[in-house]
Amino acid sequence: MAGNLIQIGKSGTIAARTALELTAQNIANAANESYARRSAGMAEVMATGGVVYQSDSAPAGVRVDKVLRSDSLFLQNQARRTNSDFARAGAELAGLANAEAAIEQAGVYPAIVEFEAALAGLQGDPLNGSLRAATLEGARTLAGTLNIADTALAQAGEQLRFDAAAGVDQVNTQLGELARINSALVRTQAGTANHAALLDQRDASLARLSEQIGVAVTYQQAGAVDLRLGDASGPVMLSGTQAVSLSVTNNADGTLAFALGGNAVSPASGALTGRAQALVAQRDLGAELDALAVQIIQTVNLAQANGTAPDGSPGASVFAGTDAGSIAVVMASGAGLATAPAGAGANSRDTGNLEILRNALASNGPAAAADRILFQLSNAVQGRTITRDALGTIAASAQTALAAETGVDLDAEAANLVRFQQAFQASGRIIQVASEIFDSILGIR
Repeated sequence: MAGNLIQIGKSGTIAARTALELTAQNIANAANESYARRSAGMAEVMATGGVVYQSDSAPAGVRVDKVLRSDSLFLQNQARRTNSDFARAGAELAGLANAEAAIEQAGVYPAIVEFEAALAGLQGDPLNGSLRAATLEGARTLAGTLNIADTALAQAGEQLRFDAAAGVDQVNTQLGELARINSALVRTQAGTANHAALLDQRDASLARLSEQIGVAVTYQQAGAVDLRLGDASGPVMLSGTQAVSLSVTNNADGTLAFALGGNAVSPASGALTGRAQALVAQRDLGAELDALAVQIIQTVNLAQANGTAPDGSPGASVFAGTDAGSIAVVMASGAGLATAPAGAGANSRDTGNLEILRNALASNGPAAAADRILFQLSNAVQGRTITRDALGTIAASAQTALAAETGVDLDAEAANLVRFQQAFQASGRIIQVASEIFDSILGIR
């Protein structure tokens, strides 16, 4: 009897010590988002024996049967999906915000307004050399701001393409890591501390992967995962230990093209998708900026061709170029500005041609076009901001629900510390009582 008590007490102290270690591990990882709460699964130990044909069994203590890891596959999938959508919206918004900054900081609209103001000033004294020089300088400033806007927009696109390439590298890295984890999971005994640690690594890698690209997860033996792009009907990204490589190339228009294992794919969520969408928006914005530059070139040069300079010669072109990046002032001096209509004599103060130019610029002209570009871009940024914030709230709620299910509650762990410490002390007391009983038996005479 005393021997059985000692065995029971010993097993109890071992089990309580293991539970205390797991509780301490939980507390130490309370701030670790990749950690899932652990607990000890207990099983009864039975002692068997017998005499001749009689057999018997009796309780012989307790043992730690397995390390239990709190988990919720539904909440895990929900958190990954919502975070992937949030990452897509955030990446697209960042790209659009950079494009908006490129246009606004270049000062395209103010430069157009200042050029039109210089033309208005020249109309008051068309032969004034200083006013002509100021007007030509306004044209040069306008061309420069379009050049700057085009360069800044191109740089914003380069940053998106660089980030996309880095994101693809991260996707391939995580796919390789998950293939390694899959291999380790099927070779590790379920219910052990090592197996729980591998599951933590698996979920952390899946979270990093889904931030870049949306995936559908299928759970296999021992917690290994298979992945498909997008949803359950998408192409395979990972099967067991075989990962399929993702690649990205730049299209001629600056947008992105993705391929999985050499086959073209179109991710629907994740930061990679957001960057691709932002590049499409930047491409369209660049086309509008080029159209604005062409409009300015054609409007001003056409008016010049229909007018007369102060020396009586036909008006020459002010601008040259084919887009926002190449627009430039080619007129040497303000004396070439054709303010008078065709056929006017030298030193004519007739500003009829200048009036035609001003009307062409004012009537649904470059200023209106620039204002429309900025207005549409501002609306797009505002709309994407609202979408990003809404998706962020949804993602935060999903993460909170997951943390409540799998995270560490310090209050509960503090209570467990007291409970398991008392269990350890109680088991020690059982051993002490067994020792006292044994000593009493030996002392009988």
